[in-house]
Amino acid sequence: MNSPIAIVATITTQAEHAETVELALRKAVPQVREEPGCEQYVLHRDLADANRFVMVERWRDGAALVAHAQAPAFLALAKALDGIAELQISKLSPLV
Repeated sequence: MNSPIAIVATITTQAEHAETVELALRKAVPQVREEPGCEQYVLHRDLADANRFVMVERWRDGAALVAHAQAPAFLALAKALDGIAELQISKLSPLV
């Protein structure tokens, strides 16, 4: 996997956990942006559902994405969201 990889990660929670989830995501963003191979890592909130967050990511290649999944920031985020949020990941390959 030597080509760029785009990720759309949708994080959904219940209203009582939305603030905790948002804070954990906001904390991770600057740390992840410093990881080697991270070209984009932008947090969004769904305008139609305040309990849904969307992270749009772009990684230099598959190796950078694998390293991200093992990095301290991601592991801390996964721990913070465990049991209070659902994660859906779409892994995309740019066509043009």
